Amino acid sequence: MSKVGGKDTKPELIVRSLLHRMGYRFRIHRTDLPGNPDISLPRHRKVIFVHGCFWHGHVECPRAKRPSTNREFWQKKLDKNIERDRQNVTKLVALGWAVLVIWQCEVKDLPKLKQRIEIFIGKDTEQSGISTEDDKIRGH
Repeated sequence: MSKVGGKDTKPELIVRSLLHRMGYRFRIHRTDLPGNPDISLPRHRKVIFVHGCFWHGHVECPRAKRPSTNREFWQKKLDKNIERDRQNVTKLVALGWAVLVIWQCEVKDLPKLKQRIEIFIGKDTEQSGISTEDDKIRGH
């Protein structure tokens, strides 16, 4: 697992490239914000996390299927990741940042992804909060 990269993943690079083509300027991996968001748009007070479906527990995604061997270990590890994500989002919202979670499987459909990003960044910052399709299920 030590070889699993957490930064500059292919889905993250795709999202960053799309944002750049859309004309947005951003910072990456800010260590001064909770959770070190993958992408932050300080001017808009928005952050974007690009989550791997397996590692962050994307609900109802085939990529998020938990391993059948060593179940206790994986259950504990992946549940801890999900809880940490929730806490980071809560902290960011409390600091006045709006949060968008983009899942690895969503990066395939670029036109739909572009539309989600446009809607998210165009939202009024007074309505800060999470913007995910399954935030009710995940309890965000």
